[in-house]
Amino acid sequence: MRKRNAFIGLAIVVVAGGWYAFRPERLFVNNIVNESLGAVAAPSGTATAVPTTLATGMFHTNAHDTKGTAMVLDLGAGRRVLRLTNFATSNGPDVRVYLVAAADVKDDATVATAGFVELGPMKGNIGDQNYEIPATVDLASYRTVTIWCKRFSVNFGSAPLA
Repeated sequence: MRKRNAFIGLAIVVVAGGWYAFRPERLFVNNIVNESLGAVAAPSGTATAVPTTLATGMFHTNAHDTKGTAMVLDLGAGRRVLRLTNFATSNGPDVRVYLVAAADVKDDATVATAGFVELGPMKGNIGDQNYEIPATVDLASYRTVTIWCKRFSVNFGSAPLA
């Protein structure tokens, strides 16, 4: 009886740990966002400037089906934003948006070897969304947007910027 209870307890710990690591429910649950550019374009109480497109690119699939457009916009006053439109990819645990110092990223290793800047956790796996780009980021070096699963070091999809 004692061994049985220990086995059941161990099984519960293993299942809970596996669920936490893999988050399998995220394979079936979409997180849809619809963030407008106006949400970041002008702080309240300031005049609205017309955003200028600095770079744009289309997502291609790497480990997970990924599609949509990535645009880097200059909002004026030294502010830049990465805007994802018509965006869709798989959901997953600990998925991040990176700018990578490479012309394109088609594998996982390039992200680590080329270097990257994290813009933040992915807000949703479907829909339009915005990510602030720090003023210190040199866009001449960081030429690809990558959707990255940090927990498993997997590149979901990338958009080379031109």
